[in-house]
Amino acid sequence: MPIASGVDAKVEGSNVRVKGPKATLLQAVAPYTKVEVRDGTFIVSRSAEHNAARAAHGLMRAVLANMIEGVTKGFERKLDITGVGYRGEVKGKDLVLTVGYSHIVKLPIPTGLDVRMESQTRVSVAGPDKKVVGQFAANVRKVKPPEPYKGKGIKYAEETIRRKVGKSAAAGGKG
Repeated sequence: MPIASGVDAKVEGSNVRVKGPKATLLQAVAPYTKVEVRDGTFIVSRSAEHNAARAAHGLMRAVLANMIEGVTKGFERKLDITGVGYRGEVKGKDLVLTVGYSHIVKLPIPTGLDVRMESQTRVSVAGPDKKVVGQFAANVRKVKPPEPYKGKGIKYAEETIRRKVGKSAAAGGKG
């Protein structure tokens, strides 16, 4: 896999360090795999042919590709907050959510992430590490997952919620 221009990649013992214009990322080499940098290209090889080795080989290749993309372009996830009175704001190093509970929910923002409120109901999570961006966005969504009847809650911007039909009045009364 080619290394983009402006990106410095090194294998340091059992770790891979990728440095680019946005950040520096460090990743441990997966078991059963070996990583080399040759002629501006990552070369990932495996030491065995069983299922775990093949899985680790593919995982390591994908992780290295994500590291290169992260230090050059970065990753971003957007979340929508839906519901009457539901909103969020960034206060210092915390994301503060008001989502229908009797209390506010404070989520500490991990270092290296850029969390912004594009509006009171749109959260943008950006950063160089795909795993950290995705995990923080999942933690925000987990505070109040969208419910299928009214659609209230926190959802990813590209996610569609399958709505269910609510109860209807009984015809004919009791009996």
